[in-house]
Amino acid sequence: MAFPALQPFLRHRPAAFGALWIACLVVIAVGGASLRPDSTPHANMQHLEWALLSPGTSMEHSDGTVQDFVLGTDRYGRDYLSRLMAGSAISLSVGAIAVLISLLIGIFLGAWAGYRGGKVDAVISWLIQVVWTLPTLLMVLAITLAFGKGFWQVFVAIGLTMWVDVARVVRGQFISLREQEYIEAAQSLGYSDLRIMFRHMLPNAAGPVIVVAAANFAAAILIESGLSFLGYGAQIPMPSWGNLVQEHYHLITGRHAWLALLPGGLIVSVVLAFTFVGDGMREWHQSEN
Repeated sequence: MAFPALQPFLRHRPAAFGALWIACLVVIAVGGASLRPDSTPHANMQHLEWALLSPGTSMEHSDGTVQDFVLGTDRYGRDYLSRLMAGSAISLSVGAIAVLISLLIGIFLGAWAGYRGGKVDAVISWLIQVVWTLPTLLMVLAITLAFGKGFWQVFVAIGLTMWVDVARVVRGQFISLREQEYIEAAQSLGYSDLRIMFRHMLPNAAGPVIVVAAANFAAAILIESGLSFLGYGAQIPMPSWGNLVQEHYHLITGRHAWLALLPGGLIVSVVLAFTFVGDGMREWHQSEN
């Protein structure tokens, strides 16, 4: 059977379906404008006379061409399917870069604390506890206000608040690994601390780190959506699922409720997908051990 090492993950049906759903969204995000019905930047082609069209409506342009609106239009007459597809690129890229920032900070600090111990561990552990006690959304809002509103500021704000989860896991793994015989052998051979930490220890701690990264990806998308809903994330007309909900939540009780429900449902589905993938990776890691 192909890829036998992945069988524990693939047997976890929610994780397999979650990974498939994430892969589909990544293809849509990477494909960009070439896959969207509206290929303009941010899918922002407006036809005010076509505002709030129902899903499945077809309209004829002045040149005689007919355009199908599979998911209808928003209040500015923009193709809603295209806006949702463009929003997937924003939400996924924010999650990916925020997780990358958190991994870079968390792995370095956690590895250094777990490997060195002593005063270094005490100082870094104190810093982890301080950041851990602060509400994540409050910290993100404070950092966003300091850096200003915008798409790129969200990367930094979320990344700077999510590294503690990674650092805690890496620190615990390194504390247990540093007592292993192969680490003592590497030290006796005169290898540098950085080589021992990142070439010999980190690969053996990768499993739990990947699980935490999957959970952080889900949290990052959720936080970004919340920030965009509050007006501190991606700025209009740049679409993200959060500001699409914000633009249309007042329609939730009317006949145009899908304009708020669809981006909200996508947020929920992606968060669940990454959660299931994290569970599947945890089972895979346990089977490997």
